[in-house]
Amino acid sequence: MAKYLLIESRDPYDSQDVDFCYDLAKDLAKAGNDVTLFLIQNGVFPARPGARSGALSDVASAGVEVLADDFSLRERGIAEATLLDAVKPAPIDTVVDQLAEGRKAMWH
Repeated sequence: MAKYLLIESRDPYDSQDVDFCYDLAKDLAKAGNDVTLFLIQNGVFPARPGARSGALSDVASAGVEVLADDFSLRERGIAEATLLDAVKPAPIDTVVDQLAEGRKAMWH
């Protein structure tokens, strides 16, 4: 089992490529890998209930840990209390910690 860290910084309302990242995360998890999807910058927008949040819920249902950068959330006025149940706020230090443990990383 490999460990992966996918970092998504794009807004799914502006970029269709976000779906590729979500699909990759699901596929890696379904193959038995340990996968974290870290949302940062505009990538945090679907972390709250809305039109594109269903795709993010599907990612979490596939066994992917979904984290949202707490600074990006605050910067965009998204309260932690309004996040989807499947999304947990986390500091950017989480990325550093997971990289230090040797996870394979991809930034989108």
